[in-house]
Amino acid sequence: MVHPVLHNALGSYAPQYVIRRSTRWLTHLAIGCGGAIALSMVRIFTKVASRALSVAALIYCCSALGANNAKPKFRVIAFFTAKQDQAHISFVHEAERWFPEIAGKYNFSFDTTSNWNNLNADFLSKYEVVVFLDTRPEDPAQRAAFQTYMEHGGGWMGFHFAGFALTPSAYPANWDWYHNTFLGSGSYASNTWRPTSAILRVEDRKHPATRHLPATFKSSPSEWYRWEKDLRQNPDIDILLSIDSTSFPLGTGPKLHEIWHNGYYPVAWTNKKYKMIYMNMGHNDIDYEHKYDSTNKTLSYTLNNPVQDRLIIDGLLWLGDRNKKDRVR
Repeated sequence: MVHPVLHNALGSYAPQYVIRRSTRWLTHLAIGCGGAIALSMVRIFTKVASRALSVAALIYCCSALGANNAKPKFRVIAFFTAKQDQAHISFVHEAERWFPEIAGKYNFSFDTTSNWNNLNADFLSKYEVVVFLDTRPEDPAQRAAFQTYMEHGGGWMGFHFAGFALTPSAYPANWDWYHNTFLGSGSYASNTWRPTSAILRVEDRKHPATRHLPATFKSSPSEWYRWEKDLRQNPDIDILLSIDSTSFPLGTGPKLHEIWHNGYYPVAWTNKKYKMIYMNMGHNDIDYEHKYDSTNKTLSYTLNNPVQDRLIIDGLLWLGDRNKKDRVR
């Protein structure tokens, strides 16, 4: 069976047409001149040109096959739960469509799993980067495996609710290393409402994840978190993005405390002791009130914002870069 790439290359190879036209012209010329030598030259031309065409097509096919079968630069595994808040479920479904497209474009592999039991040493050894799309692990063994993975140079990207902790809630503040040491933010304190876009300011223009971003840009709509701890006071934390003051008032309420009028709010940051990046984006707006229909329709999306996408893409490429000796910045 002919490989599809080979079939396409041969089937659409335009020089075949040139050879046929040239052969016909030479044949008519030879007949017109009545020369056996000229006819012999036609046959030689046809044979040489056909061989040259075959070699060119083979080279083209080998290049195409090599590109299609190239080993990925790094491997990413994304964990998710996607069972409770429809806004987080919507983001997970969006991410499951978007990330594979980006992986194909930038030559890394992207897998997903909702089985948190896979958060173990054997499974994680297959991947250079772990992503938490919407939640965190709850089992002590899973938490221990993740901490070991990070302490041995693994990469991690977390979105929005992956940083959430609040006592009392279904996600209590019961993982000290993760929330206080690794993320550095402590517990969730409050949020804006409804999900709205914000003007984000780049705090660190030299970091690989932000060096291609403008000084400020408009984010996709999200629900923005305020944290228990002031990350500016933590020497291990490098704040990459924060909410610019031109965003205020931020939020629409209806509760007054859900509208921010001032203050400092980090949105994305890294911990310099680990290869990690957290982003507060990842909460799509949902028609909870059923103003449009009865399906909890998604009203806004996180991805396909070109500037914000650049942050995520460059962040992933930085996390997956295995060429540098220093695993952290």
